[in-house]
Amino acid sequence: MAAVRALRSCSRTAGRLICVHHIRSCSSVRFIKSKYMSIFDKSAFKFSHQHRLFRTSAISNGQIVQFKLSDIGEGITEVTVKEWYVKEGDSVSQFDSICEVQSDKASVTITSRYDGIIRKLHYNLDEIAYVGKPLVDIETDALKDVASEEDVVETPAVSHEEHTHQEIKGHKTLATPAVRRLAMENNIKLSEVVGTGKDNRILKEDILNYLAKQTGAILPPSPKPEIIPPLPKSETAPAAPKDKGTKIPIPISKPIVFAGKDKTEAVTGFHKAMVKTMTAALKIPHFGYCDEIDLTQLVQLREELKPLAQVRGVKLSFMPFFIKAASLGLLHYPILNASVDENCQNITYKASHNIGVAMDTEQGLIVPNVKNVQVCSVFEIASELNRLLTLGSAGQLGTNDLTGGTFTLSNIGTIGGTYAKPVILPPEVAIGALGKIQVLPRFNGNGEVFKAQIMNVSWSADHRIIDGATMARFSNLWKSYLENPAFMLLDLK
Repeated sequence: MAAVRALRSCSRTAGRLICVHHIRSCSSVRFIKSKYMSIFDKSAFKFSHQHRLFRTSAISNGQIVQFKLSDIGEGITEVTVKEWYVKEGDSVSQFDSICEVQSDKASVTITSRYDGIIRKLHYNLDEIAYVGKPLVDIETDALKDVASEEDVVETPAVSHEEHTHQEIKGHKTLATPAVRRLAMENNIKLSEVVGTGKDNRILKEDILNYLAKQTGAILPPSPKPEIIPPLPKSETAPAAPKDKGTKIPIPISKPIVFAGKDKTEAVTGFHKAMVKTMTAALKIPHFGYCDEIDLTQLVQLREELKPLAQVRGVKLSFMPFFIKAASLGLLHYPILNASVDENCQNITYKASHNIGVAMDTEQGLIVPNVKNVQVCSVFEIASELNRLLTLGSAGQLGTNDLTGGTFTLSNIGTIGGTYAKPVILPPEVAIGALGKIQVLPRFNGNGEVFKAQIMNVSWSADHRIIDGATMARFSNLWKSYLENPAFMLLDLK
């Protein structure tokens, strides 16, 4: 037994020597291995072989950590997994994007707080993930250097237009996760790319253009719709003979075969938020007030300003004027920019004019808001609206964009219709619905008929704290700003 123990001790010593020399240089490993092979034969070779496996896949012997979904805020307890940015076997570093989840309020990108390898994804796409439950399993050997379980890095999800920060050489480079992945896949350093987006953010096009310059490739033009020429007259279908008599409907020759089946699905995402909000809104006694606005002068002013806005890279619609005029009116009638508690015992007058804009998206009705309109110019409002519309259409609005609203405008006229009956979004106390702009005949002061650009507006207010006269006076002031845009100059700050 003593001889066996001595042999094992010598074997461990040789193994340590092999380990040290292996770290220093590959040639020393070969030297020591040949030196001790004659003494320890297979045992020394076996130990050395195991050590090399440990060196080449050091993290494979690390610990499995369950990365749990932590509290996102706003009382959210469950989210839907919309997209995975990683798969099993991928290596991740701290702050790398793991997945995108969607709650009933916003989309959020979850980022890693560990360096390691993804070993398991606990959810498939469109499955419900719960706060406090494991999201992914990450194999790591650096637990002492990572953040505690409560420290979760979460950032609002962004689209191709919205930026995130990335530290490069001491300064912040603005780029989306998708752009960073594209750069990484092509071994491009973002610090070498000139961004052409807002605040010098790097866009996908910047990466592609940089790649084209480096490789000499010519980027293909964007596809254009194929134009189908009209058929020659000889091939066109003969015109049906005109029959002055009553047209007899032709019966369908083949019966319609319908093989569809009913399906039931859970109410999730923004639909679930709408159920909750509208149920609360039913408790509010609404009253309505409608009027029509002559936008003839505003239409002319917008046509003059559109080229200037385009030079600045902003699309100028009518909505920024509607929003700014509403903010100027709220300065005179702050009760409309207020909220009440659940028992309607206290009124809170909001200092900021965070005016929401209802949007119809593929995910459902969402109402992001433009923050602090009272200190924004019309151009700044237009720029922010462009950002919100882009993110909204992509389903990438963050929680901050969708919360904190104090007053709402719904431009239902972009779809159609004139008058509406908008529903108040609690805890707000007023909302306006804007109809489509129509060219209609009207009379001027001299009794002459002229062509006018008419838009209808429908207001709803909380009749518990707002009376009809207040709503009418606010509407009249808002109307005067839009019918005479120069009047807004008197109250602009």
